[in-house]
Amino acid sequence: MIRHMAVAVFLGLLSLPAMADDCSVTVEANDQMQFDTDAIEVSQSCDEFTVNLEHTGSMPVESMGHNWVLTREDDMSDVAGAGAGAGVDNDYIEPGDDRVIAHTELIGGGESTSVTFAVDELEDGEDYTFFCSFPGHSGPMQGSVSLVD
Repeated sequence: MIRHMAVAVFLGLLSLPAMADDCSVTVEANDQMQFDTDAIEVSQSCDEFTVNLEHTGSMPVESMGHNWVLTREDDMSDVAGAGAGAGVDNDYIEPGDDRVIAHTELIGGGESTSVTFAVDELEDGEDYTFFCSFPGHSGPMQGSVSLVD
């Protein structure tokens, strides 16, 4: 009996990393102004969700920097425009912009960064967009974020 219980506990512990992985995603960006995905699903069962951004290119942040920014779909264009004026020192994000739900820092080739946000900041039925706010990148570098069961 104890042996069966120990096996059950061990198997249960093995499943923990798989569950934790459901609350994070790795997104790659490259020197061709592309993310490797255009859709991210966030489980409502997660308290927090982490986006790991990896710049797989080689160009420096000043000429081909990338970040990952999350907004409501309706806010994306205005946030990107405001961010362009905020400059590289602000990661092309207008300081204090409440329309930004989450964002990473701006990174160059070979670098990585992460951002974690509370899932309860997302509303069921709302459309969300992630994008790169480096000037000129938000058009080709964007995708959807969906809240799922």
